[in-house]
Amino acid sequence: MFAIPEFAIGHQLNEKVNIGLLVYGNGGMNTEYSAESAPEGTFYAGMAGVDLKQLFISPTLSYKLNEQTRLGVSPIYVVQQFEAQGLENFAPFSQSPEALTNNGTDTSTGFGVQLGISHAINSSLSLGASYRSAVSMEEFDSYKGLFAEQGGFDLPSSFQLGAAYKLTPSNQVVFDWQKINYSEVKSIANPINNLMSAPLGANAGAGFGWNDMTIYKLGYQWQRTPQQKIRFGVSYTEQPIPSSQVILNILAPGVQEWHFTTGFSHSFTNKVQLNAMAFYSPAKKVTGANYLAPNQQVSIEMKQTGLGVSIVWEI
Repeated sequence: MFAIPEFAIGHQLNEKVNIGLLVYGNGGMNTEYSAESAPEGTFYAGMAGVDLKQLFISPTLSYKLNEQTRLGVSPIYVVQQFEAQGLENFAPFSQSPEALTNNGTDTSTGFGVQLGISHAINSSLSLGASYRSAVSMEEFDSYKGLFAEQGGFDLPSSFQLGAAYKLTPSNQVVFDWQKINYSEVKSIANPINNLMSAPLGANAGAGFGWNDMTIYKLGYQWQRTPQQKIRFGVSYTEQPIPSSQVILNILAPGVQEWHFTTGFSHSFTNKVQLNAMAFYSPAKKVTGANYLAPNQQVSIEMKQTGLGVSIVWEI
């Protein structure tokens, strides 16, 4: 269970310019396997797992170009922390075995930028697009024997297109298409079979073998009353982990494909609004041969549930 904070503040400078600050966490990227889960632990080194936390701080400026079009830009400052344990038996494959595992929490920072545009075609249809650059992060020096590029763990770029259409004044549908370019980050994209040609931590060292992801999202909003909106949504993607890459992805079993969401907004006054949502992602399993012991089959599986609550207060 993970508690993930969010905070935002915005201010309208004039008829054309808005400024703001957005702070949010990207969490829940954690695995923990006790020594009882397999003989002597998952990787035969006692308790195993990883913990990755990311905090995004993003000042934002938007400019109203005309009545139909608005542009936005957001510098992004990212702080991330990482810890790994129970990987001692991968030491023969590492160029820096002393910086492979069990070194506590390491911290790195980096900068990027996000750009966006929205355009109203007419009173019913509006379109939008956004681009987030790759974020070049400092290396995790304490884990330079695990991640490719001597501890590199950058954030990939992503691109998103969207459309919103009002079926009636109280009914709206939205559709988004998103691409996440994991292939840009060697520690995420390099395949496990790189172990045969380069040690862990090298530029070509093995990673998690993730593919790029394309995500499709469909949402519906019903303006039930002047004070209340009800929402439903679904998203789908082909999970990024090939069956040949399951062994390291025991640490990061991100195999989700479907997410189903529901939520609402309720305005108690013209200055105070409550938002809430819930999501469920059904179990997905990926099975493949253990690269280090091909006669052994390994399965990774995950399901997810989540709740979110926020309050909007106009000062």
